[in-house]
Amino acid sequence: MAIKKILVPVDFSDDALNALRYAQELGRTFKAELLILHVVEPIYYATPADMYVTSPNLAMLLDEQRTLATQQLARLSASLKAKGQRHRTLLKTGTPAQLITDTAQSTKADLIVMSTHGRTGLAHILLGSTTEKVVRHAGCPVLTIRHGTEKRRKRNAQK
Repeated sequence: MAIKKILVPVDFSDDALNALRYAQELGRTFKAELLILHVVEPIYYATPADMYVTSPNLAMLLDEQRTLATQQLARLSASLKAKGQRHRTLLKTGTPAQLITDTAQSTKADLIVMSTHGRTGLAHILLGSTTEKVVRHAGCPVLTIRHGTEKRRKRNAQK
């Protein structure tokens, strides 16, 4: 199996950056291009008429989130470039799971590498699992990096 493109969704959390490190190792091994994707999720609220709308203040917040994400993607890109890793950064707005699977398809990604956040119980029920939805709907293999994997790896290396 040839792996030429690896999609790596990031939310800039420690877990996502850990998954990016795994993707970098795979990228070097397979000489693959990394597609670093960040999705900004719009904020909606219900009005008394049960219509979902965005307000001007929320639109400003969305613009600010996109600006901050662009800056963070630029920092990641500079780090990857310094290491000689072929990559592209992508910034999209919408529902994360849907955009991850759509982007994997439109870019013809051979693999998705993403983290889990380890939510359980009520948090999992209320927030859902983006990773779970991606695994269920992706048209390519998905490598999930468990929450806390980096800590376990370091602990095992010290033994």
